[in-house]
Amino acid sequence: MDHRGHSIEAQTLEDFGIREASTIYWNLTTPELYTEALRREEGRLVHLGPLAVDTGKYTGRSPKDKFIVRDDTTLHRIDWGEINQPLTSEHFENIRRDIIQHTRGLDLFIQNVFVGTHPDYRVPVRVITELAWHSLFVRNLFVLPTWRELESHQPVYTIIDLPSFRADPARHGSRTETIIAMSLSEKLVLIGSTEYAGEMKKSAFSMMNFELPERRVMPMHCSANVGPENEVAIFFGLSGTGKTTLSATQDRALIGDDEHGWADAGVFNFEGGCYAKIEHLSAQEEPEIYQTTRRFGTILENVVVDPQTYRVNLNDTSKTVNTRAAYPISHISNATMVGYAGHPTNIIFLTADAFGVLPPISRLTLDQAMYYFLSGYTAKVAGTERGIAEPQATFSVAFGEPFMPLKPHTYAELLAERVESCKAQVWLVNTGWTGGPYGVGHRIPIAYTRAMIEALLDHQLDRITFHPDPVFGLSFPETCPGVPKEILDPRSTWADPGAYDLQARALAGMFVENFERFSGQVAEEVRRAGPLEAC
Repeated sequence: MDHRGHSIEAQTLEDFGIREASTIYWNLTTPELYTEALRREEGRLVHLGPLAVDTGKYTGRSPKDKFIVRDDTTLHRIDWGEINQPLTSEHFENIRRDIIQHTRGLDLFIQNVFVGTHPDYRVPVRVITELAWHSLFVRNLFVLPTWRELESHQPVYTIIDLPSFRADPARHGSRTETIIAMSLSEKLVLIGSTEYAGEMKKSAFSMMNFELPERRVMPMHCSANVGPENEVAIFFGLSGTGKTTLSATQDRALIGDDEHGWADAGVFNFEGGCYAKIEHLSAQEEPEIYQTTRRFGTILENVVVDPQTYRVNLNDTSKTVNTRAAYPISHISNATMVGYAGHPTNIIFLTADAFGVLPPISRLTLDQAMYYFLSGYTAKVAGTERGIAEPQATFSVAFGEPFMPLKPHTYAELLAERVESCKAQVWLVNTGWTGGPYGVGHRIPIAYTRAMIEALLDHQLDRITFHPDPVFGLSFPETCPGVPKEILDPRSTWADPGAYDLQARALAGMFVENFERFSGQVAEEVRRAGPLEAC
């Protein structure tokens, strides 16, 4: 293919303002992008074929450097605050003008892709990158058109990602030289001064989460799989709770591991690939994901590579604990290539409770589902971030607040509407600690969590007696196949029940304090579905 693209594509770029780039590479394939990335020394080919890259200064997202243009389209719809920071139209125009100017003399890589697997809901996207491996990331994570679809591909969203561009806070309204600027009215994202590829993925996700609710489609930060009887399960959860791990099982087909929509037609994946955390990845406990780290086409971010053997060490997190693999979903042997299925019968909220007080599995009422969905609780532990010495509660609306730009009740009401219409059962599964908090107790073995997930999916808990938790009001089962009975009641796992009571009330207080932000936005029944007596 002519690397400068067909005349129609080239003309589109000229209309966009990009006229003086050096060479423009259109829709290169995976082998071609490997060649370009290696030629430019952007990464190295490691044992068995993955491409290992480093993302430089930023080994994760830069949420404090993300801004949304405040204009007539967004003024009254966005949940403005520390997460959705406003940017003026004038500042955005300066960024656009300067980032287009910055393309002069650069080689650019362009991928025309889709966000969304379902033909009724997918959105055409054009991603323009400075780095070849970023273009490969786009091919792995987004949905690839057929060659025939490429001929008629007309982008609705455009993302421009130039790591060498430096923002000027005075001229651009940014906080630092790093910028992720999003205009939802122009459907344009401009990214500069970060090599972390996840910014592109999450920017597309944010745009979808802004637009889809108007079409009565529920956007979700969740993984999803489907069983042999076409029973769909979705798994909500923040990073580190097991969302990717628990959805990738050999007996169920993976729909997707991170971002989905729930429409009248059912659940559909936003993506064509997976972006999995891989620190301390085990071939025994997570065989499907482990095998992807040994495949051609996979990108390994910030892993340690042996300089002699070119083998990777997934247990070495000296660069970052946020080591990741980006791979096409076809690398998962039992993934569905269609990317969508029917309505879910089970919805699972995953939390890693480092305080060790939540039951490992609870069945939720609809009001409880809305409460815990709005709360979006998990906990960070010592070592995950600088300055954290003890467990720290984290609350994130819809288990993905940084990517949910609308008012929180918008997403909660959509969830309730979908759950009621499909009669889905909602569960809260704690993948965190038992027997005490982090540092005293121990992590709930993944084998037990898998057994609980299997039991709820196979309806083995339908005939089991459930008991109420006295602090949180959650209902947990008396027994569960494959799980020791004493694990199910968290209080009974503590050596000192009185210490458990104090810790449980302390966490309940955090829930109550956090939920004050929704005062007046949700029904009283929802508020009362959470813990009420904190002290």
